[in-house]
Amino acid sequence: MRHKTLAAAAAVGLGLLTACSSISSSTAAAPASSGDTSTAQATSSAQATSSASAASCSNASIQSELYAKGVLTVATDTPAYPPWFIGNKPANGQGYESAVAFAVAKQLGFTPSQVKWVTEPFDSSYAPGPKKFDFDVNEISVTPERSTAVTFSDSYYDVQQALVALKGSPITTKHDPASLKTYVYGDQIGTTSLAFINSQIQPTSTPKVYNDLNAVKQALDTKQIAALVADTPTAQYISSSQIPNSVMVGQFPSTGEHFGLLFAKGNPLVTCVNKALATLKANGTITSLQHKYLKDYLSVPTIKP
Repeated sequence: MRHKTLAAAAAVGLGLLTACSSISSSTAAAPASSGDTSTAQATSSAQATSSASAASCSNASIQSELYAKGVLTVATDTPAYPPWFIGNKPANGQGYESAVAFAVAKQLGFTPSQVKWVTEPFDSSYAPGPKKFDFDVNEISVTPERSTAVTFSDSYYDVQQALVALKGSPITTKHDPASLKTYVYGDQIGTTSLAFINSQIQPTSTPKVYNDLNAVKQALDTKQIAALVADTPTAQYISSSQIPNSVMVGQFPSTGEHFGLLFAKGNPLVTCVNKALATLKANGTITSLQHKYLKDYLSVPTIKP
């Protein structure tokens, strides 16, 4: 959902979500609606043209681009939610995003002990300026606006947004396009989920905006809003484990949104990371990790905004 201006998923031919699923990681990043995202991503990656791109991603060239000598510094927000992270401990290698980060690190030549995790709030991750990390993995969707300030890797997860409401709410049965516009929604500031509400659902009432996902969930739980929108795995986790008496109504058709690893603008390390991601897609690692951590998000019904 940070996933995320919206925040922040891969056609290795998964088809994990049978009804217009998004749990596939394409070997080439899928374009966002109207093709803007692929343009932004290509531009973003093309800017990383210094030593790491000129060299063949040798250990020496990678080491020369690191934020901190000898370690790969990876950022994410706190708390770190399932299924992306497990136990709110990014360094344990459990959860889809943690596992992807460590798999990328291994391809770059780093051992698990050489990966250092740091905290970076979602809202500040894509702000302009230098970064205190090598890359950030935090369900951050690639958008043209963000790509003016930071550089993104290729896709590691293709995103579909989903709707969560309380059981018994009218929206659980009346979610045709006209009805969807009549409800009060809420979401986290700066997320693509909030942007999806505004651009795709286009409700008649201005969505309520909250500083973090916990506040959004509380608003739904206390009936301040009728529904929230999040990427499908997060929505499934919220409805099954976090908000009692809630349900994931369904997921929306894909708009081409996808998550990318985030780098400081023009960081040449992205070239080597993209090579690592391509290898992980080709050898089946991405597919395997999606089956392992995202397998519960199957056969999700599709609803149309």
